Amino acid sequence: TGYYGDGLNAIIVFAACFLPDSSRTDYNYVMENLFLYVISTLELMVAEDYMIVYLNGATPRRRMPGLGWMKKCYQMIDRRLRKNLKSFIIVHPSWFIRTILAVTRPFISSKFSSKIQYVNTLAELHEIIPMEYVHIPDSIVKYDEEKCIKRRMRTSCLSNDPEMTSVEQE
Repeated sequence: TGYYGDGLNAIIVFAACFLPDSSRTDYNYVMENLFLYVISTLELMVAEDYMIVYLNGATPRRRMPGLGWMKKCYQMIDRRLRKNLKSFIIVHPSWFIRTILAVTRPFISSKFSSKIQYVNTLAELHEIIPMEYVHIPDSIVKYDEEKCIKRRMRTSCLSNDPEMTSVEQE
């Protein structure tokens, strides 16, 4: 959690890699209490505008929250909290997350949908928000570095490919 702007607006950072494993026998109980904790914390922290940064990288599928849980969260969030949310930034969005949001888009308000932003790297996130007030877990930093290295390798491989070079020149 951090703050941005003159009004000390809250930045809520949520790292999915720390969520409980869905194979736990008490998974539903833990997730429900986690949600209630998050909502009560938001209500205490958020007086003005705020943004949520959802760190999806380094999260195994079994730790990602289910569609039903996300829907329940959205429905239970107080109108004031929904209204004051200025941006919901998803860092390292997976195919699964993009698909869920595409499928649910008709069922959520267009105002809320317009607040969702996808960010592929921590460098892109840094361009949007002041990172000096935001703690990014080491596992996410490592995931981002590995992803950037792979992207650079793919890009350099493509630029060394004679067929790709001739396509780029056309």
